[in-house]
Amino acid sequence: MPHLPTADPYLPGHGDPSWSAEHYDLELDYDLAANRLSGTATITAVAAEETGRVVLDLARLAVQKVYVDGRAPAKYAHRDHRLVLTLRRRIPAGQRFEITVRYAGNPRPLVVPHLGDAGWEELEDGVIVAGQPHGAPTWFPCNDRCDDKASYRIAVTTAANYTVVANGVLTDRIRRGSGETWVHRQDEPMSPYLATVQIGRYTLLDEAPTQDCPVPTRAAIPADAVDGYAKAFDRQREMIAYFSEAFGPYPFPGYTVVVTDDDLEIPLESQSLSTFGRNFLTSDWSEVRLVAHELAHQWFGNAVTMASLQHIWLHEGFACYAEWLWSEEAGHDTAAAHAAHHHARLAKLPQDLLLADPGPEDMFDDRIYKRGALTLHALRLTVGDEPFFELLKEWVRRHTGGTVTTADFEALAGEVSGAELGGLFDVWLRKKELPALP
Repeated sequence: MPHLPTADPYLPGHGDPSWSAEHYDLELDYDLAANRLSGTATITAVAAEETGRVVLDLARLAVQKVYVDGRAPAKYAHRDHRLVLTLRRRIPAGQRFEITVRYAGNPRPLVVPHLGDAGWEELEDGVIVAGQPHGAPTWFPCNDRCDDKASYRIAVTTAANYTVVANGVLTDRIRRGSGETWVHRQDEPMSPYLATVQIGRYTLLDEAPTQDCPVPTRAAIPADAVDGYAKAFDRQREMIAYFSEAFGPYPFPGYTVVVTDDDLEIPLESQSLSTFGRNFLTSDWSEVRLVAHELAHQWFGNAVTMASLQHIWLHEGFACYAEWLWSEEAGHDTAAAHAAHHHARLAKLPQDLLLADPGPEDMFDDRIYKRGALTLHALRLTVGDEPFFELLKEWVRRHTGGTVTTADFEALAGEVSGAELGGLFDVWLRKKELPALP
């Protein structure tokens, strides 16, 4: 194949900057016993520049048919997780077009040496999809870029005694013989890595909006995990109310938690829902903090999304700081106490990481999470509580549905606070040595 594009240097071989998706319509049929996925993806796209070639990401699934605006392209080739379409005619910049891909196969995670595995994965009795950062192409053809946000319709047909959970709002359930189709819509723009499907033998627990928490919530959990769920998530609706006050209104129509029957190493972030393993169902702070962390990602990561993986601290540092804010609000340790503890701990670790550009090998290093949170705490101490929380609200208000960079945050912090913050951001973001807290 000729040279193929890479949209993000942190994730080589993914993404095509020459076009963007506006909407994905995914019709999926999944055979649990055979681990066989058949799909038709219809993508409404727009050309970012004049182009005669479109590159999609699709891993380990066989392409059966491809159409562009209802006709077969001049040719297509599928190799090394890239689907390359050579068009019959060049598409001018700004023009919309439609791509349809029919595909099938046995989906499995995609393994990247420094990132591990991500994607569609069989559980003992069901499916989990962990998209971050490179797993989306394991189950649908996409433009796998953080900065390419689109709306989604995800329809999944599988055995009737299973529950399917996907992003957004469940709009339809259709019984078809021994199978059932679950249709979800995510109208708010979403990056491909945040798209997910979870399948299992789940009991659904719904809580309607109330005056205290105006967000409907849903839990999909194993039937025998109801008590454990109540223990670990008993204050989640209080968290939603508090974060809605601290960060601005919850950005999606509802929030869902999935608890898999299998244990998981870490919870999984996706837009409008989070996935936990049964092993997280305790009331210990070490697990409850993760309930807050994943919820906070709905604002910081999902509504407001990094333009590229270099800016991962804008997700993980913010979600980690949200843990500390919730701890204080819930009557546990203060944010200041958490900051002091983690500052002392980081001071004993290697000082070889740049928060604003950590490199692909270190972008999920725990120091990103903690130093990112400490950067926010240092900013709060510098500008004061009122400007700091107004900044968080304005950050979400101004950028919901879009993508952002570290420079965007620095500029807005200066705008909202009226303070000169270049020195503070330089030492926290662009110097390796850990600075003292103000």
